Amino acid sequence: MRALVIGATGATGKELVQLLIKDSFFSEVHLFVRKPLELKAEKVQTHVVDFDNPEQWKNLIKGDVAFSCLGTTLKAAGSKENQYKIDVNYQYNFAKNAKANGVEDFILISSYGADPNSKVFYSRMKGELENKIKDLHFEKLTIFQPGMLDRKNSERVAEVIGGKVLKFFNSIGLFENQKPLPTKTLAQAMINASKIKSNGYSKIKLGSIFSFAEKQP
Repeated sequence: MRALVIGATGATGKELVQLLIKDSFFSEVHLFVRKPLELKAEKVQTHVVDFDNPEQWKNLIKGDVAFSCLGTTLKAAGSKENQYKIDVNYQYNFAKNAKANGVEDFILISSYGADPNSKVFYSRMKGELENKIKDLHFEKLTIFQPGMLDRKNSERVAEVIGGKVLKFFNSIGLFENQKPLPTKTLAQAMINASKIKSNGYSKIKLGSIFSFAEKQP
């Protein structure tokens, strides 16, 4: 199985790549990144690309399954326009070229509350991305909608505080279906999704991701 990954340097992407390397189900892992990586593994091929010029590298997007983990914060992006470009345009271009090159299985990390009609910019952006990729009509499309993520060494203050609050409520039996989701668990759920032989569109939400990660396809 040949896997393609965009967003390999993010928290979930890093976990995904490590799991792909260890999993004998995958013979090749192709990473599309902005800068060279120090990562070295026999099955990994790293492609340093210009995301603003997808035509230059579209022919490299060939494989069996594509994983899309790309995303940024408004603070890191600097503006809503730049965040939209990274979170929507870059991932859509990746998906569009994957579809054109015959990739049948596409797996996307979206977000809880994604809605193209939302008044909240982030939720609207994620909803628009989902719709754009759904309109490509992959043979198999799986969209994960996680809530609060539990990232290693996270520098996102709101996420760290929110995670601690949720964990407190979880400890007293509240909001158990909204407990922080470790990025490694999300990555394992994505890999499990790729091993399921099916067609069509699936959306995996919040607490369901935990049980999905435990399934053995």
